[in-house]
Amino acid sequence: VQLQASGGGLVQAGGSLRLSCAASGRTFGTYNMGWFRQAPGKEREFVAALKWNAGISLYEDSVKGRFTISRDNAKSTVYLQMNSLKPEDTAVYYCAADVVVTYYVRQRPNDYTYWGQGTQVTVSS
Repeated sequence: VQLQASGGGLVQAGGSLRLSCAASGRTFGTYNMGWFRQAPGKEREFVAALKWNAGISLYEDSVKGRFTISRDNAKSTVYLQMNSLKPEDTAVYYCAADVVVTYYVRQRPNDYTYWGQGTQVTVSS
């Protein structure tokens, strides 16, 4: 499985961006998907995750109410809609696939098997 993230860019505080992550392969619809981010000098951190059937989602506390994860299994794509962006949201954003079948979505980077290349999001104040 190959993941290709896109949609990053430079935006002013309060603005919006939508990230996309397109997957190759036929098994995308069976994977729970996650978004992570990594700011300079910091560890990679969980942002959001969505179950394969979109039935369960999970968000990091600081993005709740501002970010929305969604997916279109027919297009093998997962999205991250980011609204009310803040300078502290500045980071490289990565999408990832969790190939282990679990009821709940997971949030540790080590739980995810496949990773996209990352897309830079920069929020200016």
